[in-house]
Amino acid sequence: MPLVSTEGIVGPAYAARTGAAAFNVLHLETAEALVWAAERTGLPVILQISENCVRYHGGPLPLTRASLALAEGASADVAVHLDHVTDPELVRAGVAAGARSVMVDASALPYAENVEVTAELTAWCRERGAFVEAELGEVGGKDGVHAPGARTDPEEAAAFVAATGVDALAVAVGSSHAMRERTSVLDKELIGALRDRLPVPLVLHGSSGVPDEELRRAIAAGMTKINISTHLASVFTGELRRVLAADPDLVDSRRSVGPAREAVAQEAARLLELLASPAGHPARPAPRS
Repeated sequence: MPLVSTEGIVGPAYAARTGAAAFNVLHLETAEALVWAAERTGLPVILQISENCVRYHGGPLPLTRASLALAEGASADVAVHLDHVTDPELVRAGVAAGARSVMVDASALPYAENVEVTAELTAWCRERGAFVEAELGEVGGKDGVHAPGARTDPEEAAAFVAATGVDALAVAVGSSHAMRERTSVLDKELIGALRDRLPVPLVLHGSSGVPDEELRRAIAAGMTKINISTHLASVFTGELRRVLAADPDLVDSRRSVGPAREAVAQEAARLLELLASPAGHPARPAPRS
C-alpha cells in the first residue's frame, strides 16, 4: 500500500486517546518482524531508525531504503521515522534518503540553543514535507530529557513548541532509556497537565522500562507516541541465545535469526494490541519469561 506518514499514525491516535506504537529497527530482520506484527494485527506501526543504527550501517541509505520498501509493500499502515538524530547533517541526509519523519534531538543543549537548532531544522524539514519530533530536557542538562529525576515543565514545554513549530514533543515524566527491567512508574498527573497545555502529541521515550498497565495508564492520561527499543532487542537476542544453545553445531545463521525474528514479531503484535486498546479495555497479557 502507499507509504503512510508518521502524522497519519500519530494524528488519529492523538484524537482517539490511544497509543501510536513506534518500535526501533536494528537491522532488516527486526524491520521485517515489525511489519509482520502490523500485518497480523491490522494495526499501524512506526519503524524507527536511530542515529546510532544509521552509523552502524554506514549511513542512512541502506536501512532507510530497506524499511521504506517494506513499508510500501505492507498490507498494514507502516511509517518510517529517524530517531534521536543529534547531527543536523544526518537530518538532511535522512530526509534525502526518503524518510519523511525525524526526531531532532538537541535536548542535551541549553534551552535557548535547543530552541534555535530545533526551530531551524523544523523549518527545513517542513519545507520538504517531513514530520518533526523534538525533545525537551532539563535546562543545561547534559543527559537531556532522561536525566535522573528530570521532569518537563508544562509552561516551558508550551513555549518550546510555540518557538520551534514541532509536530510532537518527547517529555520527561519518569521513564529512562535502555532499561531491561519494566519497573518505571510514570507521573500521570504531569502527563495530564502536559496534554492539556500543549497543542501537539506527547511522546514517551524509554518505554521498554514501563510495565504494560503503566503504559495503558500513561496513554489514558494523555501520552500518544510510545517508543520501544530495548525490550524488543532483548526478545530477539534471548531467542537467538536459546536456539544457539540448543544446537551448538548450527552454522546457517538463518536457522537462528529466523526464530528470533519471529519472537519479535509475536511480542510486537502483542504490544501493538496493548497500546491501541482504549483505557479500560482488556489487552493480552505479556508472556511469562
